[in-house]
Amino acid sequence: MQWPEAGKLIIKFNHCQKCVYSFGLPRRCPLCGQDVGSRRLQEAPVSISEPFTDGHREKCSFLLRPTRGTFLTVHGVQRDEVGWEQSVSVPLLRPGLFGLLDQWDKYLEDFSATGAWLPHRYEEDHHNCYSYALAFINCVLATEGEEQLDRDEFTEKFVVPRTRKASKYITLYRAIEEQGFYVTDPPSPQTGPHPGSGLC
Repeated sequence: MQWPEAGKLIIKFNHCQKCVYSFGLPRRCPLCGQDVGSRRLQEAPVSISEPFTDGHREKCSFLLRPTRGTFLTVHGVQRDEVGWEQSVSVPLLRPGLFGLLDQWDKYLEDFSATGAWLPHRYEEDHHNCYSYALAFINCVLATEGEEQLDRDEFTEKFVVPRTRKASKYITLYRAIEEQGFYVTDPPSPQTGPHPGSGLC
């Protein structure tokens, strides 16, 4: 899905025994100048999906976004009605906790109404949006009799895998913006692509 501030579609195609990434499919290969036309199914161009989602449509998720702009542009706890169209989403409900779906909004309203999260209490390093989200998650876990998470565990287990994928995509996107294309070697037949690499 493309949003108003979303980036251009990234296409990967194979040519010159390389994986070539660009915005759209060029008529000619940027490496050799020959026609790009595919002859075999393995050579067919594919689009690379964005790791970003429309946060307004996500349920029971921890959302990350830049303070200003979007992930693909230069860029106190408050309720935002807009601006989450391009977010990194970290789903928070394990299959055994889907019963929370109906209660989630009430938990969030009750938690947000406490004096601890008034805008004047915001501190950039210690009492920020991330602290708020983790405190809320732990509040829900405690209510459900589940084990709570510390900041490092939550970050490493849930946030880092999603942000790592987003980071690779952003790096690829910016390289194409700067150079017009990006080239990698194809994975070797023995190893295949690295798990979660999303590239080639």
